[in-house]
Amino acid sequence: MFNIFLPAFTVFAQIQDWETGPSGNCVVDGVPTLKCLEIVFGNILFMSSFFIIIVLFIMFVVGSFRYLTSFGNAEAIKKAQGTLKYALIGFILFVSAFLIMTIIQTLFLGGTDNKKNNLFEFKIGQ
Repeated sequence: MFNIFLPAFTVFAQIQDWETGPSGNCVVDGVPTLKCLEIVFGNILFMSSFFIIIVLFIMFVVGSFRYLTSFGNAEAIKKAQGTLKYALIGFILFVSAFLIMTIIQTLFLGGTDNKKNNLFEFKIGQ
């Protein structure tokens, strides 16, 4: 029954392919060059962001579960509140870092439409 829905959910583990990256074809004779470092860096950022979101979600679920199952125990409530507090702080830091980088890119580099100066792309040589 679940096999019907699997083709609709495609998971992409990387931002861009090696051959079609923003710096053009970075593979020469089947060997990646230093231009591929931009793609690797972008993929690492994408995967680490995904990992951070998963960890924060798990922290919110665990903290909520601990809070609901504390049954009025002051020590258990304190542990649950600590978990929720750190999850919230992590979420705020994650979102604010992304917003600060986006604001810097918009104000000083001309926004996301200008592909020559993209802050979220790591460029080696032209």
